[in-house]
Amino acid sequence: MYEVVGIRFQKACKTYYFNPGEEKYKSGECVLVETSRGLEIGEIVLENRKIEEEEIVHPLKEIIRRASPEDMEQLEENRRLEQSAFNKCLERVYDHGLEMKLVDTEYTFDRSKIIFYFTAEGRVDFRELVKDLASIFRTRIELRQIGVRDEAKKVGGMGPCGRPFCCTTFLEEFESVSIKMAKSQNLSLNPTKISGVCGRLMCCLRFEMDTYEDLSEETPDTGDQVITPDGEGKVVSINVVKKTAYVELQESTRTKEFPLEEVDSLPVSEE
Repeated sequence: MYEVVGIRFQKACKTYYFNPGEEKYKSGECVLVETSRGLEIGEIVLENRKIEEEEIVHPLKEIIRRASPEDMEQLEENRRLEQSAFNKCLERVYDHGLEMKLVDTEYTFDRSKIIFYFTAEGRVDFRELVKDLASIFRTRIELRQIGVRDEAKKVGGMGPCGRPFCCTTFLEEFESVSIKMAKSQNLSLNPTKISGVCGRLMCCLRFEMDTYEDLSEETPDTGDQVITPDGEGKVVSINVVKKTAYVELQESTRTKEFPLEEVDSLPVSEE
């Protein structure tokens, strides 16, 4: 067993494990750690706990120290510098005539590197742009191409449901989403109805799928013969969320909605 704490570097991003050493940390504290990108400040989101070795990605790095007021001031200054760097890079992208959309800019804590995030339809030859930016900022430059889902996560906004994007509030990582999930949830297959602002299938189709599968285990299938308070009939459709079934009644050939507890499957006759 290893004692670890969980740290995030941005809101709704992946949680990384670090060695707390002899210290005890509380959720919400900011700490200084060494990462593959250099020194960074992260927020404790999981307090000291013991986990199995297979849950750890080695080497497990140790927290350097708690962030000081001076560290937090530098972090705020980095955020101000990022906006200035974004504007300067935007100008250079235009000057070089590159087919790319600048999305975000990020300084490492020690300002040893600036990362520029962008989207593009294909590959972009930005070698001259990197040289130009390096001469302006006098530090290491990294241009990182990201997808449209990552762009939505960084920029944020409101989804079709009227709430902030799931990817910017609680989804740590993107998972694959398929059109089959929309079918299983009886949703319209109109792309404009099941796509997010990013243009891809909505993430909620994936993380709500488990609930639909659990509920569906308790419901009859479309086409099943059932018995209702109004007589026998055939299931036309199921509303999993409302826990109701639309049944086409045999005697009246009309369709009526029934609560699932009032619908019982008829035994299959054996021939």
